[in-house]
Amino acid sequence: MKLTTKFRYGTRAMLDLAIHSYDKPVSIKEIAGRQDIPPKYLETLFSILQTSGMVRSARGAQGGYQLAVDPSDITLKRIFELFEDTGWLVECTADPLYCNRSEDCVTREIWSELYDRCTNYLDSLSLKDLMSRVAEKTSAANVYYI
Repeated sequence: MKLTTKFRYGTRAMLDLAIHSYDKPVSIKEIAGRQDIPPKYLETLFSILQTSGMVRSARGAQGGYQLAVDPSDITLKRIFELFEDTGWLVECTADPLYCNRSEDCVTREIWSELYDRCTNYLDSLSLKDLMSRVAEKTSAANVYYI
């Protein structure tokens, strides 16, 4: 199973935003520097995130992005669904007509169950949960991780 760079970078960028934008917008340049993500790539991701309603932008010299939704209300599944193809394990789990064996296929059932378990796990984790994990790591190692 492989997750795309869009999802991984999108999650890191959203976590960075959740941590740093509590009182002011954060620029793409700041996030890119902390996360080692190309700024042009982040612009593409933030365009998608803004369209989704999860972030809002502010223009001007002090402009940038802020969360538009409370971190506890943004699950990893929500971010996942923005950036990943939701039929991502095998084609027949997304479209039973893809294969003439779908109706009786035991392995298709397993792939479907695996997908459900993965997405349920992602749905159980919010940005707030990740922020807590960052705080734990930071206090334990005196280092900033994400």
